[in-house]
Amino acid sequence: MKKNTILLFFMLISFSLLAQNKFTKVADDLFERYEYVKASQEYLLLVEKGKADTYVYKQLGECYYNMFNTVESAKWYELAVKTEQDAETYFNYAQILKSNTKYEEANAQMKVFAAKLPADQRAIEFNKNPDYLPSLIAKNKLFDVKILDINSDKSDFGAVLYNDVLYFSSARNVGGKKYGWNEEPFLDIYQSNLKADGSFSEPTPVSELNSRFHEGPVSITADGNTIYFSSESFNSNSFEKNNAKRLKFGQVHLFKAKKENGKWTEITALPFNGKQYSTSNPSIDKEGKILYFSSNMPGSIGGIDIWKVLVNSDGTYGTPENMGDKINTAGDESFPFVTDENVLYFASNGLTGFGGLDVFFVDLNKNDTPINAGKPVNTEKDDFALTYNTVKQLGYVSSNRSGEDHLYSSIPVCKGQIKVIVKSLKDDTILTNSKVLILDENSNVIGSQVSNEKGEVVYDVDCEKIYIIEAYKDGYVTAKMPLAKFVGGVIAVDVTIKPVDVIVTETEIILNPIYFDFNKSNVTKQGAEELDKLVYVMSQNDKLKIYVKSHSDSKGDDKYNLNLSDKRAKSTVQYVISKGIDANRVSGKGYGETELKIDCKNKCTDEQNAINRRSEFLLVK
Repeated sequence: MKKNTILLFFMLISFSLLAQNKFTKVADDLFERYEYVKASQEYLLLVEKGKADTYVYKQLGECYYNMFNTVESAKWYELAVKTEQDAETYFNYAQILKSNTKYEEANAQMKVFAAKLPADQRAIEFNKNPDYLPSLIAKNKLFDVKILDINSDKSDFGAVLYNDVLYFSSARNVGGKKYGWNEEPFLDIYQSNLKADGSFSEPTPVSELNSRFHEGPVSITADGNTIYFSSESFNSNSFEKNNAKRLKFGQVHLFKAKKENGKWTEITALPFNGKQYSTSNPSIDKEGKILYFSSNMPGSIGGIDIWKVLVNSDGTYGTPENMGDKINTAGDESFPFVTDENVLYFASNGLTGFGGLDVFFVDLNKNDTPINAGKPVNTEKDDFALTYNTVKQLGYVSSNRSGEDHLYSSIPVCKGQIKVIVKSLKDDTILTNSKVLILDENSNVIGSQVSNEKGEVVYDVDCEKIYIIEAYKDGYVTAKMPLAKFVGGVIAVDVTIKPVDVIVTETEIILNPIYFDFNKSNVTKQGAEELDKLVYVMSQNDKLKIYVKSHSDSKGDDKYNLNLSDKRAKSTVQYVISKGIDANRVSGKGYGETELKIDCKNKCTDEQNAINRRSEFLLVK
């Protein structure tokens, strides 16, 4: 886990003092200095010499856990847990197994962990739903994820976009001292310009913020004049000494700087930093009044928690406040980012996830429970540091899913709502209990609801798609409304449906005239609306049988008109049958120009010809 170098803090890793001996001293000293690469090499020498025990196996598991070599870590943890270990070892082993997609084996280790620490929130959540994975996999996709082309062959993470400049942390700098944790160069802050085509320029270091220690990631106020960033406490001469081991123990601390003439100046440490704890991963809200950050300061619920602090108008700060146990767990919560809409994104390995760190979000305007962002943002590896630029509608997330911490774009899947209100065309009254369908552009039904007391239904829909709305209600003619391509947000659609207005005499059902286009026999939209009235009347009285008489105008010869009118009768009958009316209850025939409504000979107007092209509905029974 290369991000641990600065972002998960320089915490002392606990281990059993009883198992240390003269053989492990060299390796243990390296381990305590966070030089995991060299420490693992020393522990492996003990294995080769036959001087290893379960303590050495556990230390190897921890070394590879911190280097995020999940295969090697699992190998040594498996040997370590053959004898009883502390609860956190089983939890860490479970996380590594999940990272290797061995979920059943991970659950077995979580059961041991839960039995050892039943009151731990992680144990409680696991026992509530040990078979959580299918529901996580089934979550709707919230983001589209794609790797950026500005990644190096080293660690790159923590990207955040301000205006057209992307800031991130990277170990790509060469020639400097390497960090013993992972044998990579120390982290620096880099920036890259967003081009018009969506690509980025070659990254360059932000030299005035970088030192010989670790730096990053950053957060910048909306006006662009103040930057908050993480660095090591050595830069403010704040550390503790261990004279016996000739060690200086520093922490990760928060700093800020002001922009003057295009450069960052006046770098100062924040006043709530401390020698015994770390503060890191800043995120300032859009008003510049609340700073969110990660810390293991006194009052933390777990190893690392999300905290917030007020930024006063005079430049002073309030008292840091823990975000509470709905967000923070006995595990680690880090990488907070607050959006312009006051939604907090953060990473956690204590909340239920796929493995390692997962990205979660919570609406701070409500008293909600954090929600897992799901795939593809989250994987079985470490996924963290999700940020979002509301103006540009561009987001970024970091992940070591490829084996190295890298930067990815994370663009929200465009969603929105269509609110349909059903009304009567006759008097504009609201129609409750109406059936409302939503169809895709190919007329496939994708949703069905019944309107509420306000005549409303609401559909959650995807952007860049075309939808069709259909509304039904007994006593009304079905209405169909195609919509323009949906581009997001919330749109309101009024659908008005016509009352069925039908006269039934002893001999026929009288509808409004059903006209056909010249020289055509297909049912028109106007004709369909009238035939729907007929369908409704027949559905309410299953004793009714109908005989359809279709007629033509007087144009053309008699035989042609007879054939055309017969086609019109058959298309009318087929339409009624298609709506669910039994075929035995409806029949018809064409009469050509033998029964003209208006006998205007060959001097008929267009309107008179249209009236002659009609269908009539006689009651057979």
